[in-house]
Amino acid sequence: MFKEFLGFLKEYGVIGLAIAVIIGGKLNEFVTSLVNDLLMPLIFKPALQAANVDDIRKLSYNGILYGKVIGSLIDFLIVAGLVFLIAKLVLREEKVVKK
Repeated sequence: MFKEFLGFLKEYGVIGLAIAVIIGGKLNEFVTSLVNDLLMPLIFKPALQAANVDDIRKLSYNGILYGKVIGSLIDFLIVAGLVFLIAKLVLREEKVVKK
């Protein structure tokens, strides 16, 4: 039964998927830190000071935290760009296409 289980893991690429999930989680932590701790203070510092907040994710209007949406959008765009570049480098294709 153990050999059958190992065969299942190999056949369906479960180990590779698990590794991808772990790396993806750490990439997400890295990008969030990059955005919050480096990009936001450098790029949006004057706007944040005018709004009397120290983090873009704290921006709000009448209780609506639109700053969280902006921060998440920036995170997403960076992660999507990195995934695209990594896929392009790993696949070594001129054009990344779905197969």
